[in-house]
Amino acid sequence: MSVQSDTHNDTTYDVNRRNVLKAAGTGIATMSLIGLSAETANATQALTLSNEWDKTFPKSNKVNHAKVSFVNRYGITLAADLYQPKDSNTQHAAIVVCGPFGAVKEQSSGLYAQTMAERGFVTLAFDPSFTGESGGEPRNVASPDINTEDFSAAVDFIGLLPSVDRERMGVIGICGWGGMALNAVAVDKRVKAVVASTMYDMTRLFSKGYNDSVTQEQRTKTLEQLGEQRWKDAENGSPTYGPVSLELKGGEPQFVVEYAAYYKSTERGFHPRAINSNASWTVTTPLSFMNMPILSYIDEISPRPALFIHGEKAHSRYFSETAFAAAAEPKELMIIPDATHTDLYDQLDVIPFDKISTFFQQNI
Repeated sequence: MSVQSDTHNDTTYDVNRRNVLKAAGTGIATMSLIGLSAETANATQALTLSNEWDKTFPKSNKVNHAKVSFVNRYGITLAADLYQPKDSNTQHAAIVVCGPFGAVKEQSSGLYAQTMAERGFVTLAFDPSFTGESGGEPRNVASPDINTEDFSAAVDFIGLLPSVDRERMGVIGICGWGGMALNAVAVDKRVKAVVASTMYDMTRLFSKGYNDSVTQEQRTKTLEQLGEQRWKDAENGSPTYGPVSLELKGGEPQFVVEYAAYYKSTERGFHPRAINSNASWTVTTPLSFMNMPILSYIDEISPRPALFIHGEKAHSRYFSETAFAAAAEPKELMIIPDATHTDLYDQLDVIPFDKISTFFQQNI
């Protein structure tokens, strides 16, 4: 893994695993690069990470920030932002954050991570494989398996930091990565608690459409079309991409208008690396999602607690309600009055950070 701190003029140091462990108590803010091994350091060199503050939210003076990278189980190098309380000489509970689907760490997940770091947690907001500053080819494709693994790889990374008590690990997943987070925590028993905020189950959405409205005939037709698309991609030697996301033409559902209001607005959430702001997914991205339900083992999160947060007026509310019903105790569903789906992306007066902080303080 590697770290580029914005607190030390980008000076770079190589530190082996033994020295990392000996450095407990010194805090990651004193380092610009931590390498677990020569192989890992070499693997991360392919990423070129932006050094300027390019988030969609103001930088906090209450925490230390560093750009970092690490490698997942499939050998893909991921880029992330590490946020730490100023008192990094003591060990803290840690939280990894990702989402929404088609977003980057400079948007909602970074806001969640920085805010939770202000509240005393070491946090990590990462770009999923194939997106943002993270590695992986082809670009702008998603996988329920690989993107679930991304959460556990983030846990691997943050749990080795000297400022982190790795027995106190939590996860936050937002929107489509809310479902991915629940899937990851079900299998990764190192994580002690999980929050799914304004979640989607992307496998359910791709398989059945909104409100499970897709018929078997429509599903079959879609799969036939995706099969034909594979022939075209195979002949061309590269994937085909859809139209640029959220380019409104009029007549779209209100929730699509709300998405555009977040992702396309430079005053709110636009970021040039975000698929939802400035690009598109590969046309065949739905394939693996249509064949792999991700919440089959959600009950195995128990006895670790899960907190579901959703807006009262969100079009996607049923995803959280269904997942909550399938989860085992201890669990809690928090419905935010009058809130829409995207209100929980960035509205500081709507996102229940007090509740999220208390939840993690009590459970990790």
